[in-house]
Amino acid sequence: MEYVKTRTIMTKADGGDKWFGIDYHMNLYKGCSFGCIYCDSRSDCYHISNFDEVKTKVDALEILESELASKGYRGVVSFGKLSDPYNPYEEKLEITRNALKLILKYGFGVSIDTKSDLILRDLDLLTEIAKTNSVIVKISITTYDDELAKKLEPYVLSSTKRFEVLKKLRKAGIFAGVLMTPVLPFLTDNEENIRQMIECSKKADAKFIYTKMGMNLKTNQRAYYYRKIEELYPGLSQDYEAVYGNKNVCNSLQYRHLMEIFLNLSHQYGILTDMEEIISAYKKEVLMNEQISLF
Repeated sequence: MEYVKTRTIMTKADGGDKWFGIDYHMNLYKGCSFGCIYCDSRSDCYHISNFDEVKTKVDALEILESELASKGYRGVVSFGKLSDPYNPYEEKLEITRNALKLILKYGFGVSIDTKSDLILRDLDLLTEIAKTNSVIVKISITTYDDELAKKLEPYVLSSTKRFEVLKKLRKAGIFAGVLMTPVLPFLTDNEENIRQMIECSKKADAKFIYTKMGMNLKTNQRAYYYRKIEELYPGLSQDYEAVYGNKNVCNSLQYRHLMEIFLNLSHQYGILTDMEEIISAYKKEVLMNEQISLF
């Protein structure tokens, strides 16, 4: 494990950032060892060298505590924007777990993105945080098909097991759902995958499913993705280049049709899909408590 120096851990979310109602971003780790071939965090704009090697930050918890203590607004802190907070090293290091203890101590809420079942270890802390502030967990799942997922995400828990993690979170009362991003053109942007993802989410009692029905392809990340795609499916990278060229945003060619299926079936099952509705659902109680406290 390499330790890198840093001055800050938390950054305030931009005023226009509506991503799940997050107030502060935080990355306790740099890089990720899960090997997802499509990961947007490989992009040059994030300045993470040797992305597949996990690094952590010198005195991360001490810096975090100082920052939490100094914040006037006890908002929602995001774990996992650029790297999964439950990478394999976390089981021993417990940096994420100790950060959650600080979140609880200082009365903040938490938003977590993960593909790992290690999050279940911290159910005790998430449950305690949820008593006084907002908690949302997004289980990242790209496809219901375990064999395809193994190719796209070689070192990640199977999709089937991730749905089981979601079900356990929901059984414990945690506001949790599915982050179905990205949707990969020519691979996961088909009716069967979209329907099965929703069916599996329903069985796991997901509160929400969020998708953009496409993917990002930025500098560096694009080259890496094309190289990996060519290894798995010779010739497919040429199809990407022909359709998307150098576009950063690559929506499915079946965008309208698949979004219609996605929205109709999700709404039929009572699963939230709209960002504003998701935010309102998991932050509403805390907002009411804050308003009540004024009186």
